[in-house]
Amino acid sequence: MKRKIVLLPLDERPCNAGFPQKLFGSEQLEILLPPCLGQKKKPADGQALEAFLLSQCRDANGLVLSMDMLLYGGLLPSRVHNLEAPVVRQRMELVRQLKKKFPDLVIYAFQCIMRCPAYSSSDEEPDYYGQWGAQIHQSGDVKHRSMLGLCSSSALEAAFRDIPEDALEDYLNRRAFNLGFNKDTLELVRDGVIDFLVVPQDDSARYGYTALDQQEVRSCVIDMHLQSRVLMYPGADEVALTLLSRMVLSFEKKCPSVYLKYAATEAVHVIPAYEDRTLGETVKCHLLAAGCTAADTAAEADFILAIDCPAGDMKESVMQPVRNGEYCVERNLTEFVLYLQRWVQRGKPVAVCDNAYANGGDLELIDLMDRLHLLDKVAGYAGWNTSANTLGTAIAQGVCCLVFGNDRRQKDFLMLRYVEDVGYCSVVRRYITEHRLEEMGMDYFNVRDQQGAMSREVRDRLGQFIQRQLPSLAGHIELTQVKMPWRRMFEADLQVRWVP
Repeated sequence: MKRKIVLLPLDERPCNAGFPQKLFGSEQLEILLPPCLGQKKKPADGQALEAFLLSQCRDANGLVLSMDMLLYGGLLPSRVHNLEAPVVRQRMELVRQLKKKFPDLVIYAFQCIMRCPAYSSSDEEPDYYGQWGAQIHQSGDVKHRSMLGLCSSSALEAAFRDIPEDALEDYLNRRAFNLGFNKDTLELVRDGVIDFLVVPQDDSARYGYTALDQQEVRSCVIDMHLQSRVLMYPGADEVALTLLSRMVLSFEKKCPSVYLKYAATEAVHVIPAYEDRTLGETVKCHLLAAGCTAADTAAEADFILAIDCPAGDMKESVMQPVRNGEYCVERNLTEFVLYLQRWVQRGKPVAVCDNAYANGGDLELIDLMDRLHLLDKVAGYAGWNTSANTLGTAIAQGVCCLVFGNDRRQKDFLMLRYVEDVGYCSVVRRYITEHRLEEMGMDYFNVRDQQGAMSREVRDRLGQFIQRQLPSLAGHIELTQVKMPWRRMFEADLQVRWVP
């Protein structure tokens, strides 16, 4: 019998609205999303979302629900909205209605704690963040450290001195507003309305406003005794894949065991870029949230999660090749790839989590895998954005391989990851940003059209990348579409097919 899962994604970007259907949609499973999800800072229509949920959850087996989409209309609207509390509270009440109307509906939800990026940009934040963002972030960092006795009162005073009072007041009011609804969502878990909740940390750090809010939410989780039903960890754009993994495995009554193979012994102690804790601790949470468990040995595991990570400070993908001790001495990439080859030859599914760099795949890893003809033989690969985004995506591919088999859809998604994570994020985006943007009359945050001169430029250069740097796959990859969904360089919407 074909099952149906309704998904209310974090926003309309391909990673949130496209990846779930590409990876999980199958003859056995329908993944259904709303037809209209807003556009960047423009929120989705709340009434349309309500009508969609009431209609489609009637015959659904499960609901994977972004509370940020439901309450605010999307991830970016959650940071810039001017909604009144009664409006948001009414939207939250819909979740109780759904559970009451459809008591057998399994509801897994996720809700971000509002981020506080360390740089000044209004692209995804309120307008004033473009001028004062770095200072606002620093004020939170210093305030948190001051509370812990780690900095002086003079440093605290200096951190707040130059920030306009109205900008800081607005920002802190927004945080307080959203934090209140983070706590209200926990009551839905306590009351059995939401069966499982993830509280992801988007662009997090050990100190600052986000970390302080996280402490408050964690205290509520403990006070309500929800530790086994609420997990809080770094991530955001991969969480729908994680919760779909958990839901599918619950339907199948499976709990896969996963063996963790690291390229560097010290990788478990690394705090990845944009995150607030060690990789080893984050991996535990991701496995648990996805419905998996860690295996003691590779032989007994259902699949291997192979984690490529340096032994120390994680660099940006645009900086590669990095040839310091943390990448070349304390990380043994040759042993890592030969290990993967051995288990692939034995028929063990291997999902590769490429966390060597932030915001793009590891070109050296891909070259080694290509030369050993492993690229099309692994069960999964991811190497995009943050460590947590990559981690959740790779785990989901491993789960799908176990449940659905390594079929054509899985191959399509695998090829997409190589073209997007390595080709676009690590090679093409960097080249265009450094050499072509200015002469094309564009900038990083404005490429004018979703499908125009820039999408054609990206498509041409991705074709060159496939031929030059993925030679073992070059005859098996068909790139059918390139779009720039938010009309900026950071992400691209690619359609890729595996050609047998």
